[in-house]
Amino acid sequence: MPHTHESRLAALRDALAEEKLAGFIVPKADEFQNEAVPACWDRLAWLTGFTGSAGTAVVLADKAALIVDSRYTLQAKAQVDTALYAVELFPKVTLAKWLGEHAGEGAAIGYDPSLFTQASFKPLKAEAEKAGFELRAIKANPIDALWEDRPAPSFAPIVFHDEAFAGESAASKLERVQKEIAARKATGLIVSAPDAVAWLFNIRGGDVAHTPVALARAYVPLKGQPTLFVSPGHVTDENREGLEALAALHPLGDLWKVLPRLVGAAAKVIADPAYTTLRVADILKVAGAKVIEGDDPSIRFKAAKNATELEGARAAHLRDGVAVAQFLAWLDASAPSGTVDELAASDRLEAFRRDTGKLVDLSFDTISGAGSNGAIVHYRATPQTKKPLLPGTVYLIDSGGQYRDGTTDITRTVAIGEPSADMRRHYTLVLKGHIGIATARFPAKTNGAALDSFARRALWDAGLDYGHGTGHGVGSFLSVHEGPANISPRGTVALEPGMILSNEPGYYREGQYGIRLENLIAVTPAQGIDGGETEMLGFETLTLAPFDRRLIDAALLSPAERDWLNAYHARVREALAPHLDDVDRAWLDAATAEI
Repeated sequence: MPHTHESRLAALRDALAEEKLAGFIVPKADEFQNEAVPACWDRLAWLTGFTGSAGTAVVLADKAALIVDSRYTLQAKAQVDTALYAVELFPKVTLAKWLGEHAGEGAAIGYDPSLFTQASFKPLKAEAEKAGFELRAIKANPIDALWEDRPAPSFAPIVFHDEAFAGESAASKLERVQKEIAARKATGLIVSAPDAVAWLFNIRGGDVAHTPVALARAYVPLKGQPTLFVSPGHVTDENREGLEALAALHPLGDLWKVLPRLVGAAAKVIADPAYTTLRVADILKVAGAKVIEGDDPSIRFKAAKNATELEGARAAHLRDGVAVAQFLAWLDASAPSGTVDELAASDRLEAFRRDTGKLVDLSFDTISGAGSNGAIVHYRATPQTKKPLLPGTVYLIDSGGQYRDGTTDITRTVAIGEPSADMRRHYTLVLKGHIGIATARFPAKTNGAALDSFARRALWDAGLDYGHGTGHGVGSFLSVHEGPANISPRGTVALEPGMILSNEPGYYREGQYGIRLENLIAVTPAQGIDGGETEMLGFETLTLAPFDRRLIDAALLSPAERDWLNAYHARVREALAPHLDDVDRAWLDAATAEI
């Protein structure tokens, strides 16, 4: 049994040699493409020690690399033995490029087709053809045979998401999706993303940490009843009748033999290349079906929240805002003593959320970073790494809650004691970018890439930037990170009314501090434009919590930015004050005082 990362790497190389493979690819992925990979499928963490949410290891006989993006540069170097793995930065180095440079011509590189989507595999395949190495699909992942203490998978019972929260029946959603199938002249749709399955059938689950989904797949025919592929544990005596009213039920493990019978030969099946794995696509092709690569319409429909979901989001953010305000007031009173550490702070915020009586779960593992830890974009505090919140530093906390009526995600950066001039300057530049997105007006059909620079302008003017996107989609009691839209240089999908996204520019000074300011925003028809000739959209800010006035250099704000900030703080005060006790209300009055 290989116990160290060095011995695990050596054991994997021995297994590859037995299979006559020159190398093997280990992505941070499971067969459902979950962002939060369940522990039983986190092969990358087992092999390398890296626990970030995105990354890929590639192993050859004499060298290996871990490829991560800029969010995880510091984390990867801290967690991974760099004598075993070269840590490479994406997109400067891609998996395809690294293999093109290091895999010899004719080298057979193994991969698990259940872990690659059609979309993610295309550039790798193209590079293999150009560089001359061979990509070879394996039937059984070699890591699974080496991983003796592997956690068992767990499948929680499916629960129903009431129409009072969903705002639309599953039957209505199915009808909309089937109309889209007909419009594309297809005979069916394979739904691979668990959150899309959850949305389509108005169901939720507990298979993934912090994301209330069941790891299930679905097949939707042009006409008639859809099919749900589920695992033992999903179906119980209590939910079976309700599930059978929604769909025919089959074991997930029987997908390979049931799906071909459902689609039939010569079928035309829509499969979203961003979510459909090579193994699922292969099942369709072997059955004689024609795979039509196209977006899953349920993902697009899911992203545009209806009126009920938007009202739920507002209620969830009000409730969450009260908890955050209570936490910030407690933090101001407690942190200057130097006795509060990162874990104590994040635990306290979770407790305030649980005190609402409505919290189902956190929406992700809280990022609680004091001082230099705040500069690690996706830092996770542990008993070994936790730092105290010390005077003269800044503290970054990125957190969120899952409520039946909505999903929240908020980041605040707070001064502990007296901040430096640099801290105030950098915070204010980030705030200017945040306001730039919050106040943006843009033509209908504008995509996220066109808006991303609104958040970066003030930082760019100062010769600064940040290495992550500005905003991601957010689900309705679903994934805190959902597609298809985002605000980033890669945001190619048009923003539509009803979409909820984050607005989170940042700045990170390595070894010193990190600053990020995040609210959730909903796309709405633009308000306050007279005499315009173009259909315009804008944003409604959903999150309700003060920004730290001690970190704001008012001289750097324009009059319009100052007006927005004062109006936002007045709105926060009006919304939250009735729900706070006298002490916290007094804190809120001071925290939202006009600048």
